[in-house]
Amino acid sequence: MKIHEYQAKEILARYGLPLPKGQPAFSVDEAEAAAKALIAETDNEFVVVKAQIHAGGRGKGGGVKVVKGAATARATAQKILGMNLVTHQTGPGGRIVKRLLIEQAVDIARELYLGAVVDRDSGRVVVMASAEGGMDIEEVAAKSPEKILKQVADPVLGLAPYQARNLAYGLGLHGPAAKNGAEFIEKLYRAFTDLDASLVEINPLVVLTNGRVLALDCKMTFDDNALYRHKELESLRDLDEEDPAETEAKRYDLSFIKLDGSIGCMVNGAGLAMATMDIIKSFGGQPANFLDVGGSATTEKVTAAFKIITADPHVRGIFVNIFGGIMKCDTIAEGVIAAVKQVGLKVPLVVRLEGTNVDLGKKILAQSGLAVTSANDMADGAQKVVALAAAGSK
Repeated sequence: MKIHEYQAKEILARYGLPLPKGQPAFSVDEAEAAAKALIAETDNEFVVVKAQIHAGGRGKGGGVKVVKGAATARATAQKILGMNLVTHQTGPGGRIVKRLLIEQAVDIARELYLGAVVDRDSGRVVVMASAEGGMDIEEVAAKSPEKILKQVADPVLGLAPYQARNLAYGLGLHGPAAKNGAEFIEKLYRAFTDLDASLVEINPLVVLTNGRVLALDCKMTFDDNALYRHKELESLRDLDEEDPAETEAKRYDLSFIKLDGSIGCMVNGAGLAMATMDIIKSFGGQPANFLDVGGSATTEKVTAAFKIITADPHVRGIFVNIFGGIMKCDTIAEGVIAAVKQVGLKVPLVVRLEGTNVDLGKKILAQSGLAVTSANDMADGAQKVVALAAAGSK
């Protein structure tokens, strides 16, 4: 689950991390009022108007502006609110801006990068830092990996103070800035672990002309599987920023990710789902989604999954690929039939069933009267659905 920058900063503030003063705004009037309040409080006429969407690269897309005076802040807010902001992370479709953060402008001496992430290779939390802040960290990692400093936290002891100091010194911080930087890193790690985050990224972490460090931006993502331990975080979810299909899938505890292809996939098991997408691509097709119904799906869940797939207007064919272990093939068959009766079947449907109750599942489908194409194995099913989808799109 992702949250907005202003929400992430509210969380960081609870952990004592230094931040610029700022206020969220949901209208032009609120933006102007926030700018007036900040100017009066900081005795600084310059404020920053920042679009709030779940994507990076907002500045390059025109969603972050430094302005002088409350009147200019109002005019800028009027331009940004409601705009379709396109960045390298939103894709060509962009995102409609519905929220703003009005923040004080600060005198920046240096821009740094700081982040914490779960490293799948080591199974531990890694805290990363780089002197190349304010840039796309992916580009730095690809072109100059030696510029990214890393400290791996012990899962029992956590991030040791010396590790935080190593990162601070590695960033070229000295004196009060090094002390502030090390404290900042330790607090950031504590917030990350306390809240079961999967990513916390400060880019840029800025050093001011007076030696203070501030989180000028913050991106925070949480592990969905741990949200039951943090009910307060659920209220921060912005459904406008999430794909409606993925939101619907979460209601039924389905693992679903929308993709850009035309072959809808319904599979049980993450590994089999990945293999199914791969084999579709190997036969010239493009998967429209990743969808794992899980090992113990009910007819209701299968019906919901089928509805989600068919709701995508780009889908030209559907491949149901089930290897029944805990999941029973007859349950899948009944779910598919129930869904088709509710939403109809407007595209080719190819079904490959194997495993528990496979004969019963095939019998149920055969007697349903549906236009279902049966597949002998995974490769056969992938070939058939790609061919049928291509023929149907002509």
